Amino acid sequence: MKYKAKILFLLLFIASLGFAQQKEEREFRIDKEQFPKNALQSLEPQLMDARRVRYYKEIDGDNISYEIKFKKRRAFYSVEFNEQGVLEDIEFVIKKIEIPEASYDRMNAYLKKHFEKFRIKKIQQQYPCADAEDTQSTIYKAFQNLLIEGLNYEIVVSGKKQKEYRYYELLFDAEGNFLLSRELLSTGYEHVLY
Repeated sequence: MKYKAKILFLLLFIASLGFAQQKEEREFRIDKEQFPKNALQSLEPQLMDARRVRYYKEIDGDNISYEIKFKKRRAFYSVEFNEQGVLEDIEFVIKKIEIPEASYDRMNAYLKKHFEKFRIKKIQQQYPCADAEDTQSTIYKAFQNLLIEGLNYEIVVSGKKQKEYRYYELLFDAEGNFLLSRELLSTGYEHVLY
């Protein structure tokens, strides 16, 4: 009996790890007035010549965040803030040619090893903000497109595992080293492409 209980516990633990790696994010479009004011103030200079500005509220489990998406100088940006209006990260869509070759080779090797087949749907260059004091520095680096040590690459792929295709969001560091993988649930994928 003791042996069966240990096996049951181990199976439940493994199953819970699998659920923790799923991204069940819901995104709602909101009015500008519903967006945290301090977040808007910190980004105000960048929004002056931006087009297609959209405001969103995201709920990912217990976490609530706010996101501004816009187009500026032919690039699609996504700027995310926490519930208090503190900058979390800035991302913009890039092409694989914009990634240093050695970094891309490491990412590609990871994808080939972990998927039977895969198709890259989107690549974003991500500038995480370490703390609230680095907000203006992070904004400057992101909008200057600086290739710095602390940036990440976020890749959305349609990947085949065990004869089944699913969408995944993978995070790599600036050198192309794997950091994180989350399965995207079908309801959350539609907003990911912008």
